[in-house]
Formats: sequence, structure tokens, C-alpha cells
Amino acid sequence: MPNIAPDIFRKRLLIEGYYTIEVTEEIIKNFFSYITSELHLSTYGEPIVHTTSGVGKESNQGYDAFVPLIDSGIYMGVWANQKFLSLIIYTCKDFNEHEALEKTKIFFQLSQSEHKLF
Repeated sequence: MPNIAPDIFRKRLLIEGYYTIEVTEEIIKNFFSYITSELHLSTYGEPIVHTTSGVGKESNQGYDAFVPLIDSGIYMGVWANQKFLSLIIYTCKDFNEHEALEKTKIFFQLSQSEHKLF
């Protein structure tokens, strides 16, 4: 993808995988606190976690979550029935992507995962 704004620093890390722990709203909030602390990213608001609560397809039940960062934000989608998550860390500040990946794998005990930095 061409960088159409080279004067604006952006770093995006997409991590997707199958988790093996029980994921709840509280677990997602704990993860946001953990990952922002580990990566030295500052938040300016509380995490927002929505649950689908039976609305929509059974296969899409789960959570949509976001935590605002001073330098952008982190979004997570969770498919509870498939035990699958999709996470994107989007910042205008550099962070250690290898540490982000490893900390996420450990926290959610990912059995299989893929990632892409862009």
C-alpha cells in the first residue's frame, strides 16, 4: 500500500487468532490495561466493550471493543462461538510489535495466529 502521507507516522499491527481462555467483558478490559502498560501506550479514556447479546447471526456473537490512546487506539472483535479474535493496534507512536504479538499470544493463550504489520 503506498504511503500517501509520509509526514504522518502511523503504525498498525493486526493480530488474529484462536484463543483458548474464557473471554468476557472484564477479560477484554484487563487485556487493554495489560497491553497498553506493556507497550507504554497512554490511554485517555476507559475501554468501551459492546456485546452482541443475541442480535444478529449466531456465528457472529461476541464482543466489539475499543480503547482510545493518546496516539490513536486499539480495536478488538471477538467471535465467542468460534473462540476467534481480531485485534488492531493503530498508533501514531512507535511500539515494539514483537512484544505486542507475544504478549497477546500469551494473554489469550492463542492456539493459532497470524499477524501483519503495516
